[in-house]
Amino acid sequence: MSHPSLRSAWALIPFITRILDVLVVGAGGFLAFWIRFGSEEPQIADAYSALMVIGGLLAALVFPFLGVYDSWRARALASPALRVMGAWSLVLMLLLIVLVLVKEAETFSRLWLAQWWLVTGFALAAERVVVYYILRGLRQRGLNHRKTVIVGSGAQASNLIQRTETQGWAGFDVVRVFADGADVGELAGHGIYPLNELFDYVSSHPIDEVWIAMPLDQSQQLKQVLENLRFSTANVRFVPDLFGLFLINHGVSEIMDMPMIDLSASPMTGMNRIVKGLEDRVLAFLILLLISPVLVVIALGVKVSSKGPVLYKQRRHGWDGKPFNIYKFRSMKEEPDATGEVPQAIKGDSRVTRFGAFLRRTSLDELPQFINVLQGRMSIVGPRPHAVEHNELYKSQIDGYMLRHKVKPGITGWAQINGWRGETETLDKMQKRIEYDLYYIEHWSLAFDLKIIFLTLFRGFVHKNAY
Repeated sequence: MSHPSLRSAWALIPFITRILDVLVVGAGGFLAFWIRFGSEEPQIADAYSALMVIGGLLAALVFPFLGVYDSWRARALASPALRVMGAWSLVLMLLLIVLVLVKEAETFSRLWLAQWWLVTGFALAAERVVVYYILRGLRQRGLNHRKTVIVGSGAQASNLIQRTETQGWAGFDVVRVFADGADVGELAGHGIYPLNELFDYVSSHPIDEVWIAMPLDQSQQLKQVLENLRFSTANVRFVPDLFGLFLINHGVSEIMDMPMIDLSASPMTGMNRIVKGLEDRVLAFLILLLISPVLVVIALGVKVSSKGPVLYKQRRHGWDGKPFNIYKFRSMKEEPDATGEVPQAIKGDSRVTRFGAFLRRTSLDELPQFINVLQGRMSIVGPRPHAVEHNELYKSQIDGYMLRHKVKPGITGWAQINGWRGETETLDKMQKRIEYDLYYIEHWSLAFDLKIIFLTLFRGFVHKNAY
């Protein structure tokens, strides 16, 4: 627990960090100067010194506006380090623009400018690492903590208490819990106090944080709580209790200058969409080039083995639930279905041809879907697309089923390499497949995609459920 007399000392940390940043910018410039010129100083050495001073002053002005000195408490180390490196890059860019405008850009060594950027960026990031771990260590020893009050008695409130206890390096101490209509009771080892005592307690104690974690069915009381806290100097934060809701890629977005809480959102926006699109198009093009002889051989085998077209097209739901035609090598005899239903293939299915059975066991029937990828209708990695009829059947039986359409369907996926492929004769099996699909969407990254593609080479082609 922080001693009151230490509060002013902790408040000096941002100020000290600002001074250090200016010194680091200057020192980084001089070190880069020594690396570039050594003992042979150019005639315009004073101009270099002046530019270093200007760079330090500009950093002192720009860094605060870019959130460099925002609180690092309870954040990952990468956040402050990357932010200060980005801010320093902007400062140097502004200096270069000014030099170009005043026609002095040719005065300074480009190599020195590059070295100044690199040395100072590394030093500023290293400074953050040192300060970060010093403060983290102090908090783990009980120093520089913030007294916190929690409003709410649901699962989210309990989760917050447990996190403050297990993540002591963040430096938060829950001192009291308040909830509506709760005169007695306990939550995660803390007594629960009536909500109408909140204002008196916060106003008479040195509280730093108030976290409101009320369930949705009590959200109408939020206005009352905020009204009671209007004179408090504590940081008031709203942590909506969303336990029990099926969420995916939840976070906060700003739309039309208004913050909005994302309950279910696609990860394929902005740069993620560009990266995923490039990954799909480039890999699909290269793979189709490599396997083109195999495609020709399979096409001939399909044509010879049974009457009908080489490719089979089936209507599937894609991104955002929009229908598209998926391509496969035909593996079944052409038998029109009078009911319009599309039964899943089962073991020993009489519709499957002998050559088609081989294609299905080895997943070679899926190869034409790289054409779907080039068309932009599918991805190499993603949830497997289900027939339209199957979507209609399962969307009302499995919670979150349609969330799998937040991304493009894939040729391979996290569910498939974990064995959840083929016939889903029970609802439990389909639920398990959906669970893996949603895990993939929630944790998507380029590295995750490459991992799935690599594992597909060993697990994804031949499987006991592929028939």
